[in-house]
Amino acid sequence: MSKYKVVHYINQFYAGIGGEDMANYEPEKREGHVGPGQAFTSAFKENAEICSTIICGDSYYNENMEEARKQILEMIKEEKPDLFIAGPAFNAGRYGMACGDIAKAVEKDLGIKSITGMYIENPGADSYKKDIYIIETKNSAAGMRKAVKKMTSFAIKLLNNKDILSPAEEGYIKRGLRKNIFVEKRGSERSIDMLIKKLNKEDYITEYPMPKFDRVPPSPAIKDMKSAKIAIVTTGGIVPINNPDHIEASSASKYGKYNISKFKNLTCEDHETAHGGYDPSYANEDADRVIPIDVLRDMEKSNRIGKLHDFFYTTTGNGTAVTNSTTFASEIAQELKLEGVDAVILTSTWGTCTRCGATMVKEIEKSGIPVVHLCTIVPISKTVGANRIVPTIAIPYPLGNPSLPEKEEKELRRGIVEKAITALETEITEQTVFQ
Repeated sequence: MSKYKVVHYINQFYAGIGGEDMANYEPEKREGHVGPGQAFTSAFKENAEICSTIICGDSYYNENMEEARKQILEMIKEEKPDLFIAGPAFNAGRYGMACGDIAKAVEKDLGIKSITGMYIENPGADSYKKDIYIIETKNSAAGMRKAVKKMTSFAIKLLNNKDILSPAEEGYIKRGLRKNIFVEKRGSERSIDMLIKKLNKEDYITEYPMPKFDRVPPSPAIKDMKSAKIAIVTTGGIVPINNPDHIEASSASKYGKYNISKFKNLTCEDHETAHGGYDPSYANEDADRVIPIDVLRDMEKSNRIGKLHDFFYTTTGNGTAVTNSTTFASEIAQELKLEGVDAVILTSTWGTCTRCGATMVKEIEKSGIPVVHLCTIVPISKTVGANRIVPTIAIPYPLGNPSLPEKEEKELRRGIVEKAITALETEITEQTVFQ
């Protein structure tokens, strides 16, 4: 029997092209396996082989999703594979979003079986788990060997049209789908068995887990912006020079609170980024590209807003756990309430940073303070559950464009912040993206 043909998708990092400096790498197809594809090839043995590898930069895919998807689908169509594998992406947010999106498109548009792999907290998992099989992995590439083994085993079952069992048995992330099966005991007996175990405080597994509705109602809009106090929060890692509180570059365990009462804008002499997930050069050159202090000062002076809060709050959203994000935001919200802050502008950069940011948005909004989320990867913010969202320019410089002259760049930033202020003034009843 001839081997099944597989096309593999990876990002610029796993292709050995580069890191953040090459995150805008455009889609390319190479013959055979590349990078982790070798591990898949070994694991497949005589069952299948990778006929080609598609490579694309994480930023390019997420910032040009429609065009990237179209380009890559054409490349895959040429190969006529039996299976498409993306990743695994582990906890890399942009990579996970790209893997999920292209795998969904390959299955839906080309009718080709597709799988990917990622950590359960990857924003791509929540976004695409209902559409495709996502094999659950560890949160870093240290789990590559196990991830490849699980993905390969599952892929062979798919290729051979074998019955796919439950998520617990097969190792994929729960998809929220239900399937009728035949079992030995009738339902009434099973329910009594579970009830007895519950009364005896024994472990049992429910057959009908209740869904978790993790949405926060939008807070009321600001009625009088001219007298409102606005605070800035960011997951983009902006800190005073030398990072005095030593906030981690990734998987942050802390956040910082810093006084900006004497700053009209942020410069390379006083602020930088501690974030390890995106090219820091643009933020280090001008931190206003991540937190728009200069524009907010202008708005304060012109009475578009009442006052900019004297402190900003910051952490690095790069790989930061949801539990930590929630804790940070809960503590920040309590302080903001005590300080009489009326509304919050929260800015984020890359994939897991946006997930962290949207999580914080929800937690702050629980306190009754309206929040607007400024981010480039809008689908992540929507999936996590932010209510007011304003799209930004690019991952390394959400509120700027280094290719523009200084005056034009500030005008661009002003336009985005004006949308954010408008969002905070607008009553909404559901998630709204302010374009």
